[in-house]
Amino acid sequence: MTEDKSKTRRNRAWYGKLDRDGFIHRSWMKNQGFPDHVFDGRPIIGICNTWSELTPCNSGLRDLAEGVKRGVWEAGGFPVEFPVMSLGETQMKPTAMLFRNLLAMDVEESIRAYGMDGVVLLGGCDKTTPGQLMGALSVDLPAIVVSSGPMLNGKWQGKDIGSGTDVWKFSEAVRAGEMTLKDFMAAEAGMSRSKGVCMTMGTASTMASLVEAMGMSLPTNAALPAVDARRMALAHLTGRRIVEMVDEDLRPSQIMTRAAFENAILANAAVGGSTNAVMHLLAMAGRVGVDLTLKDIEIGSDIPLLVNCMPSGKFLMEDFCYAGGMPVVLKELAAHLRPAKTVLGGDISAYYDGAECFNRDVIRPFDDPLKPAAGIRVLKGNLAPNGAIVKPSAATPELLEHEGLAHVFENIEDMKANIDREDLAVTKDTILVLKGCGPKGYPGMPEVGNMPIPAALVKQGVRDMIRVSDARMSGTAYGTVILHVSPEAQAGGTLALVKTGDRIKVSASQGLLELMVDEAELATRRAQWVPEVSPYTRGYAKLYIDHVLQADQGADLDFLVGKDTRPVTRESH
Repeated sequence: MTEDKSKTRRNRAWYGKLDRDGFIHRSWMKNQGFPDHVFDGRPIIGICNTWSELTPCNSGLRDLAEGVKRGVWEAGGFPVEFPVMSLGETQMKPTAMLFRNLLAMDVEESIRAYGMDGVVLLGGCDKTTPGQLMGALSVDLPAIVVSSGPMLNGKWQGKDIGSGTDVWKFSEAVRAGEMTLKDFMAAEAGMSRSKGVCMTMGTASTMASLVEAMGMSLPTNAALPAVDARRMALAHLTGRRIVEMVDEDLRPSQIMTRAAFENAILANAAVGGSTNAVMHLLAMAGRVGVDLTLKDIEIGSDIPLLVNCMPSGKFLMEDFCYAGGMPVVLKELAAHLRPAKTVLGGDISAYYDGAECFNRDVIRPFDDPLKPAAGIRVLKGNLAPNGAIVKPSAATPELLEHEGLAHVFENIEDMKANIDREDLAVTKDTILVLKGCGPKGYPGMPEVGNMPIPAALVKQGVRDMIRVSDARMSGTAYGTVILHVSPEAQAGGTLALVKTGDRIKVSASQGLLELMVDEAELATRRAQWVPEVSPYTRGYAKLYIDHVLQADQGADLDFLVGKDTRPVTRESH
């Protein structure tokens, strides 16, 4: 006889009891018009929604939630939508990254506290996807992702323009006197034309691509435009699939194995993905118990760049979708991918079976790439004992092997106050150094690592130079930018000791970031160094500063690493 799973499902501890507690759980839910039979033991599916009008990238998730509900009802489940904190990358100060771990806590505790059997994660904007996944991994109930999808291509003066990437370019052009303020404002009006995330291969689309490569979403999730009817259909199909996953007891820990993380690293190189993916992958691995280190990120260092999408190329996500999207990329990577289970239950190979490319200008063949060996490089040396990273696909090749004198900005205020001084003593060979922008120092590690080129150099036509910091940069940004220096300055890393005029050596081929100052001098500086006193003395920010891990460990909170799958046994009344 087949086991009746409806009697053993997790939700029965809330809705299956014929006592006072069961009465309370069911009765108050019925004020929404739910009839008796939806509490009959069928799978209850939480729809974890990060919709918010303050998170423009996620503004379409309200509609997608309805698509998920249709699929859940069709498959015999009971969908219940719930909100969690929403992180608007373009709107939050001091940085959305400060709150990624708070979102993860919100998701984890909501899933744990409510009587659901599985969860659909509706995310999009940069930190929402990893934050939701971190929380879901720590509870390990069946889970699946639906992304909001990218905006339509931006348009200005008859040409395509891309989120972020063209903002940086236009901003520099205005500073150089090559673009009028009127044109700059006109471009602003045409850049964001629909609901959805940045239509460049920024962090949002990168994470959606990696989620697909890891098998945590249905195929084609990464690239379908937010306003494409096929995304609503995908949401519907996802709702059906999560009910099946509950019946199969298919959990994230069975999907997000080391093999899946390695596939994500390979895919990140192939799509020219965001440097932010490094921290998110490390943090997610810590939650699910996969031993992933910063060194492992170089698994993808020899993978070529296949996707010709901003900021590493010229096209946008809409073009990537029409060319075939992630299934084509995975097919090109097939010889390198590790066997790994997906939310469909089978191997990742099913995601690219029959995939066809419709535009080879957008998605290049593996043997004829846009750029060779494009994966993120890890740099180490006395300036970054625990590591730093650089993205070769978005860098100037000749600057990846360079030695120059440092010009130091002690903090973000110092940089903003002085970067445009006409008498700033810098040349194109200078290495700009920014301190105080790490996890503890800012706090939250903002996307300011791609410092502006000094005004004096912009007017000379300089558009790239080496920049070194303990900060991050937007996935839409570009340049020879060395990021995530660990330990950060505020934690007493060597970065805190750098002075203007010091010589720094950078070698991507050797994985080297070296401050060419002798150890005796560094010891003297270290003895004299005093950390900045943080103005954050209360609330979540203080909790974050006290417990955040360094960038090379994913910048999770130390007490959140790992998972807790124990059932909740105590009642509320």
